[in-house]
Amino acid sequence: MKRILLLLSVLSITNALYAQEDASISSSYDPHDLFAPLSYPTFDATTRAASGSPNTGYWQNRADYKMDVTFDDIKRTLTGTVSIRYQNNSPLELSYLWLQLDQNLFNRNSRGQLRMPVNVRSRYGDASKPFDGGFELIKVEVVSEKKNADYVVNDTRMQLKLKEPLSANGGVTNIVIAYSYQIPEYGADRFGIMKTSSGDVFTIAQWYPRMCVYDDVSGWNTDPYLGPSEFYLEYGDFEFNITAPENHIVAAGGVLLNPSEVLTAEQMKRLSAAKESDKTVYIRTAEEVATSNKGVRKPGTKTWRFSLKNARDVSWASSAAFIWDAAKIQLPSGKSALAMSFYPKESKGKGAWDRSTEYIKGSIENYSKRWFEYPYPIAVNVASNVGGMEYPGIVFCGARAEGEGLFGVTDHEFGHTWFPMIVGSNERRYGWMDEGFNTFINSLADDDFNNGEYKSVPTNGEQAANYYFSSFSESIFNTPDAMREENIGIALYYKPAYGLELLRNVILGPERFDFAFRTYIKNWAFKHPTPWDFFRTMNNASGEQLDWFWKAWFLKNHKLDQTIVSVTKESEKSYLVTISNAEEMAMPVLVKYETVSGNSYDIKLPVEIWNNTQVFSFKINVNEPLKSVSLDADKIMPDVNFDNNKWTATPGSK
Repeated sequence: MKRILLLLSVLSITNALYAQEDASISSSYDPHDLFAPLSYPTFDATTRAASGSPNTGYWQNRADYKMDVTFDDIKRTLTGTVSIRYQNNSPLELSYLWLQLDQNLFNRNSRGQLRMPVNVRSRYGDASKPFDGGFELIKVEVVSEKKNADYVVNDTRMQLKLKEPLSANGGVTNIVIAYSYQIPEYGADRFGIMKTSSGDVFTIAQWYPRMCVYDDVSGWNTDPYLGPSEFYLEYGDFEFNITAPENHIVAAGGVLLNPSEVLTAEQMKRLSAAKESDKTVYIRTAEEVATSNKGVRKPGTKTWRFSLKNARDVSWASSAAFIWDAAKIQLPSGKSALAMSFYPKESKGKGAWDRSTEYIKGSIENYSKRWFEYPYPIAVNVASNVGGMEYPGIVFCGARAEGEGLFGVTDHEFGHTWFPMIVGSNERRYGWMDEGFNTFINSLADDDFNNGEYKSVPTNGEQAANYYFSSFSESIFNTPDAMREENIGIALYYKPAYGLELLRNVILGPERFDFAFRTYIKNWAFKHPTPWDFFRTMNNASGEQLDWFWKAWFLKNHKLDQTIVSVTKESEKSYLVTISNAEEMAMPVLVKYETVSGNSYDIKLPVEIWNNTQVFSFKINVNEPLKSVSLDADKIMPDVNFDNNKWTATPGSK
C-alpha cells in the first residue's frame, strides 16, 4: 500500500507540474500524434522488404520498343509505327493490357484541356487556342492474334483486350501500332516548336504509345495524363529511326548508329575528336549553319538511327538551325560518355550556350561521383521554347537562358537522370520523389561546380517559412494534378529539397545521410520505389527512427514554432531556460547563448525532448552572467515566428 500511495503522490506532483507549465502557454503541438508509430501500407512482403529494399521476390514488367517514324516539318506531323515487346514478369496472367496515349492531352476535349483555367494560360496548355491534336491510330495489332486488336481508347489511355491471357512469370506478347499526330507548338511545358532565324527547332516527346506500368502495389497504373503530373514508365531497350528533312540535324537521347549516312566526313572527324576531348569541340559551327541554310529548304530526307539500352523513355529534337558542340565526360569507373549541345545562333554566346557542354560535363561528373554512375553513353542539351524538361540522355532547356540560369536549368534537368530515370518512382502520383530529390542534389552541385562559381546561398529558414506555410500552402504528399498550379514549385521542388537539407545537416549529419541516400539509389536503380520504400530505407540505413519527420514534413503540412518561454537565474553559475514547441512540428533545438564578456556557446538538444511534452526546461552553467539566449540563431530551420526565439538580459540585471 505504501508503494501505491508513493506512486500516486509522484504522479500527482508530476501532473501538477505539467499543468502549471502548460497553463500559460498556447501550443498546437501534440507529441502523442507526432511520435506515435507511423502506419506503413502493407505490401507483399516477398517483393518489398521492411528495410526499404526490393525483396527476393521483387518483379517488374519490361517493355522494349522499336519505332520507325517520318517527321514532316512543313505539315508539322509525325507518322510511323511502334513495335512493342511486352514481358509479363508478374506472378499473375494478364487478360488485358493498358497503354498511355499522352499526345491525347492535346485533344480539345481531353480531361486535361477541359480542366484548364478559363482565360488563363497554364504552364500545361492553353484551352483557348484552336489546336486540336492527339494520336490518330491507323492500326493496332497484337501480332500473335494476326488481326486488328480489340481495344478501347479513353482519354489518354488505351486498353487492349487479349484473346488469350498473357502468361505469368515471363510471358511475352508483341504489339504493333501505326499512328500519326500533329505536333503542338507548346507541348504542356514538355516539348514544342521554337522559331529561329535559321529554321524551327522541334523538340519531340511523348511521341509514341507507351505501356502503362503494372506493378505489385497498384496493379495497372492508369492515372490519366492531365499535364502537371509527369510519368511512370517501364524499363527496356529502344531502337528508333527518324526520317527527317535533308538539311536537319537530329539530336536524340540515344547512340547514333549510322553516322556515315547522315554526317559529313568533317563532322564525323570532329565528333571523334570530341569523344577524346575535355574541352568543347564544335561539330557544326554557326558559320556552317548560315552557309548550309541560306534561307532555302533542301528537298529530300535522311533517316537517323538511334538506340538506347535499359531506359524508361526516349526523346529527340530536329532542326536546320542547330549549332552542335561536344566534349568527353569522364566517369568514376573509367568509362566515358559524350556531352553534346544543340542550339541556334540566337542562343550562342560566351555567357550563354557556348558553356552548355561544360555545364553538362560538370553536372554529370559530379553526380556520378556523389551518388551513382551515369548510365548512358550520351548526354544531350537542346535549346528550345521549353523552360526545362528531362528525358533519358537528353534534356530541353530554355534557349534564352544564360550564365547562372543556364547552369541551373542544365544541372537540374540532368539531375533528373538520377530521379526518376535511374530511380524510377511514380512521378504521376509522387512528383516530390523526383523534383524534390533532384532539387536537393542540385543544391550540393551548385557549391561543387567550378570551385563554387555558382555557389548557392543557404536557405533562410525565416523566409522559407513564409512561403512553405502560407495560408495557401499544401501538403507535399498531394499529387501534382491535385495542387494549385502556383504551389507546384514550392510543394514539389523546394519544400521537399529543404526537408532533405534539414535531414542531412541538422538531424542525421552528412555522413549518415549520404550513406542512406546512396543506399536508396543503389537499391532502387532501374526499379519502382514507393514513398514508403524511401522512408524505410532512410530509417534503416541511417539507424534513426524518422517517422516523426516523415509525418510532419512530407505527409502533413505541419508548422514549426520553437519558443523561449523564460530564462531564470538560479545561482551565480546557473540559469534555467524553459522553451516550448508551439506548433505541430518538432525538430532538434539549436541553442546559442552569449555571456556578458561576449563569449558564445552552442547546445544542440535532440528532438526526443519533445516526444512527451509541449514544454521543456534545461540548465545553462556559466562563469559569468548571461547576455542572451537564442534558438536557431542562424535561421537554419523554418520557424514561423523568430520573434519569440531570443531572450536578452534586461540592462542592469545581475
